[in-house]
Amino acid sequence: MVKAQVRELTRRMDAELAALAWRNQLRTLGTIHGVNLSSNDYLGLATDPRLLEAVTSALVAGSAVGSTGSRLLSGNAEIWEELESEVAQFMGSEAALYFNSGYSANVGLLSAVIRPSDVVFSDAANHASIIDGLRLAGAPKVIFPHLDMDSLERQLGKDFSGAAQKFIVSESIFSMDGDRASIVDLVALAERYGAELIIDEAHATGAVGPQGRGLVAASRLSDRVLVTVHPCGKALAGMGCFVCCSEELKQYLVNRARPFIFSTALPSYIAAQMRAAVRIVAAADRERSDLAGLSAFLRERLREAGFDIGKGDTQIVPVFLGENERAIRFSALLNEAGFGVRPIRPPSVPAGTSRLRLSLTAKLSTNLLAQFADALISIRAQEQVPLNAVRS
Repeated sequence: MVKAQVRELTRRMDAELAALAWRNQLRTLGTIHGVNLSSNDYLGLATDPRLLEAVTSALVAGSAVGSTGSRLLSGNAEIWEELESEVAQFMGSEAALYFNSGYSANVGLLSAVIRPSDVVFSDAANHASIIDGLRLAGAPKVIFPHLDMDSLERQLGKDFSGAAQKFIVSESIFSMDGDRASIVDLVALAERYGAELIIDEAHATGAVGPQGRGLVAASRLSDRVLVTVHPCGKALAGMGCFVCCSEELKQYLVNRARPFIFSTALPSYIAAQMRAAVRIVAAADRERSDLAGLSAFLRERLREAGFDIGKGDTQIVPVFLGENERAIRFSALLNEAGFGVRPIRPPSVPAGTSRLRLSLTAKLSTNLLAQFADALISIRAQEQVPLNAVRS
């Protein structure tokens, strides 16, 4: 019986992997070589000696390499609470709570705060961590077309009198399209229709806004948003995630967010690293300016060459190619030319919108990006892809 069950599992896995390969959606692990155009290290801090010094100093001072338990057991340390207070002050919130990853933060936050008796309005392009958190929450979901505020308002205006609470959930800068949500419009709609607003600032934290505090801070609306979520694995060049909220909501999450309650805490030397990163990012106006300039330069070059790069204006630049096979082929040829670029295919993006996702950092140069644009144009000519052969 056991052998038969194992054979069934093997058959199932074989069939699903074969189906993914047939659709050109099979993923494999690999290492980036050449010019890295897939990195979320937006300010180029991943190798910054100041962060290395922060970690080294913490370890030399006696910081343990393991936390020994969850923060509700033996894994808490004063430096975590000090860091959360510093981040809350920096972000302009009453409080902040650190989770081990952005994924666990969204899953923990959404599944704790939202109940099956509520209703949630979620942008169609929201990250998988938001999607999974909402699934666990169990509330009815209204998925509105990406960035379509008119559609969102029509949905909010429908009769949801049976719902205990309305929530709107959105990213600020979207991870696959590189475009921005209108925080002003989202706040206005939330207040007009009695909804709480949750904003994931994953790709904005550090990269945009005053001192890198994100799009909500740039809109001067921090006090009118229920929660902002600030993952640390991108511009902050670290790990984990800060959920910025009221003191009451923080205490609620400490008691109700299962990924926080049941995860072993990260060791306290990570808190030293993240404290240094927040301080460095706050003073990184030159790097943010460089990043914005590089993004504008590459977008202009690609638009002039006739590529479909969407409507965004951020450091995430999608090059839409439509077909899975074409995205894989372009990626391989760019890698041969010395540029580390990954193909993005369904289910990460909608069918017919396979693309190259270019993710820029402040350490790049206009010369390198010009070389990349020339290589991309050459590959398009080599592959005989017409200008209009993009999204299907």
